[in-house]
Amino acid sequence: MAAALMMALDASAGAAAPAPVAAPTGDAADAGADPAPGLAPVIVTARRRAEDAQRVPAALSVVGGALLDQSYTTNPQGLTELIPSLTYSSANPRNTALTIRGLGSSVVAVSQSNDGLEPGVGFYVDQVYHARPATAAFDFADIEQVEELRGPQGTLFGKNSTAGAINITSRAPSFTRGGFAELSYGSYNYVQARGWVTGPLTDTLAFRLSGVSTRRDGVLHNVRTDSDTNTLGAQALRAQLLFRPSERFKARLIADFTNFQADCCTQVFLRVGQSLRPASRQFGGAQGLAAQFNYQPASTNPYDRETDIDGRVESDTNEGGVSLAADWSLGGATLTSISAWRFWNWDAENDRDYTGLPVQLSQHIPSRQDQYSQEIRLASDGTRRLGYVVGLYAFYQRITGRPISIYGPAAARYLIGTTTGAAATPVPAALLDGYAQDGHTDFRTQSYAAFGEANYRLLRDVTLTGGLRYTYEDKQGDYATTVSGGLATTNAALLAARLSVLRPQAYHATDHDGSVSGRANIAWQIRPTLLAYASVARGFKSGGINMSGLPLDAANQPVLATAVVRPERNTSYEAGLKARLIGNRLVFNLDGFYTRVHDFQATIVDSSQTVALRGYLSNIPEVTVKGVEADLVAQPLADLALRGGLAYADGRYTRYPAGPCPLELQGTATTACDLSGRRLASLPRLAVTAGLDYARPLGTGAVTLHVDTAWRTGFNGDPSLSRYTYIKGYNLTNASLGYRFRSGMEVLVFARNLFNANYIQNLTIQAGNSGLILATPSDPRVVGVTLRVRS
Repeated sequence: MAAALMMALDASAGAAAPAPVAAPTGDAADAGADPAPGLAPVIVTARRRAEDAQRVPAALSVVGGALLDQSYTTNPQGLTELIPSLTYSSANPRNTALTIRGLGSSVVAVSQSNDGLEPGVGFYVDQVYHARPATAAFDFADIEQVEELRGPQGTLFGKNSTAGAINITSRAPSFTRGGFAELSYGSYNYVQARGWVTGPLTDTLAFRLSGVSTRRDGVLHNVRTDSDTNTLGAQALRAQLLFRPSERFKARLIADFTNFQADCCTQVFLRVGQSLRPASRQFGGAQGLAAQFNYQPASTNPYDRETDIDGRVESDTNEGGVSLAADWSLGGATLTSISAWRFWNWDAENDRDYTGLPVQLSQHIPSRQDQYSQEIRLASDGTRRLGYVVGLYAFYQRITGRPISIYGPAAARYLIGTTTGAAATPVPAALLDGYAQDGHTDFRTQSYAAFGEANYRLLRDVTLTGGLRYTYEDKQGDYATTVSGGLATTNAALLAARLSVLRPQAYHATDHDGSVSGRANIAWQIRPTLLAYASVARGFKSGGINMSGLPLDAANQPVLATAVVRPERNTSYEAGLKARLIGNRLVFNLDGFYTRVHDFQATIVDSSQTVALRGYLSNIPEVTVKGVEADLVAQPLADLALRGGLAYADGRYTRYPAGPCPLELQGTATTACDLSGRRLASLPRLAVTAGLDYARPLGTGAVTLHVDTAWRTGFNGDPSLSRYTYIKGYNLTNASLGYRFRSGMEVLVFARNLFNANYIQNLTIQAGNSGLILATPSDPRVVGVTLRVRS
């Protein structure tokens, strides 16, 4: 829970001194009500009923809405600065992945994320599962609380999640009138406006309307066009109605829409890797591709944040939906129904060679996703000797896409060379100019599940918990592409060379499977302020379908056997302690875990291709992750709150005899490399977070100080574990200093990336296998001012 009691300091409406540190939630927090002294309990719904987080025998972290506001955390990426076990990767909004303890979706930025892969980290907003990881790239609007739940979550949640879940709850409508408005302005013309208003419409009906809009100029400069890129442009709206005719029944209707439009996202030069390919087929060197084109990157220092791309870069994506949640108290139990429809639209234009050379002029994949879900749960009320949750879940989604690629006049020399074939046939410079791929993808999923969990108080202080889930899934996928354009020719060698860059494919694949998963837990309430627990859980993630094309065999035909990847099975062992100490002014939690995953699903790059890199789904035979997590929240003084979290994880490819070869071994007859025993990619060994909130009475209000810092060790950014794709560790610190008036108005000066740290967020091996490594550098320091008003 480190992040489990994230606090805010609020000045009471009629007091000159700040109120004691606490964790206000819901309408009380919105209305500015005085919290009780000490560390207030944090109420979570991790087990689908309201409970004190310190009495939930599981590893979890909680970030309250007050901390989200104070830390300027407006999207899931910012959560990684508050929760050390959470990792967020996003080369662009579509290629987004959330991992917990290094497990979850694996995205390789060289290709678009694969629609046929189910995420291992469940992403829920107001109890509704979001099937596409891309929807996690959007901004928050008016959030009550975020819970990170670690380990398999299938026995309590609608959709099965093997690595964990992010459970986000928005603030509900209130029958007490209230409002909030915030305006921020900062470096790079950063402008953000946020606000909400709530109140009654009738005695039984209340509303809430929330919104956020963010704009920022680009942080990368294109020297070719003398313009800035990687801008921000996002808006989010949420409208809610709460119908509460009695204490026994309530229904909450939510409609939301989020939009992201920006000149985004490109990458810059990071380094050049050396492979075993001929010198003329590599990017660097006297005979390399850069020398052949007399080309120099805009800068070889990624922190100059300069590019010279010659193609368009833009993202246009939106998502939204409608949900209806109804709770009916039956006396001793509550019946809950969650009905939802959601959609996601995506389109982007990318210069995927990331250089000023006209190699690939355009790549994008316009996509549309629709999902429908229905969940029904029955949960016991109160703290009886036997507690339970049982439920049924049905889910359907369809994703359609149109993969498009267009090559330019430099593509033939860059991707094929000057000659091709056994007879060394000369390659015309215009062979690929205008050569294009167009296609259609159609992926459909139907999922049905029955789940339940019961906890029985065996002794006064000892509780046993057991849960089971059965999931059945039916998946179907259609993939078809065609090629056209390029220089007209009948030469067989030239035709073969052109097809090696883009080759039409068409296939249909299906997958049907069902599985039982579950968990068992024992919890011992040693003292009212000390809980010990141990658990074992089995998670299941159904098989996936490759929806980005298939690898090729020796005859250049798609390998149909790779169209479907096997289900992923996860076994996790965990033990922990949760303690409240020093008169409820210190909360300390500690847990240790060991997780073994069979047939880990991941996106792999086919490095055997000498021309184009292709990302496709595959199974890694076995992956293990073990580690320790610790966190604390302390209130040493009435007006000072401290928090800290630590996550140590040792992740390994336990068995991976036929993994992708790193860049330095490419260019030989070897097409697979044994990565068994090597460290898991994209997982820092150590992550640490810390923060403080402090208030000092001054005049008729209080001076407030907020600081958050996060430190992560280095890790490899590519599954092949090349020495050229290692990302160094970094530290990121954010802070704000403000004055809170008695009236509730607040003025702050804030800094994101206070010390202007330079680090790499993610990297890409350039499509074409030239050895050029591109990267997204950290955002530079942003300093600004914020005005907040609360009523």
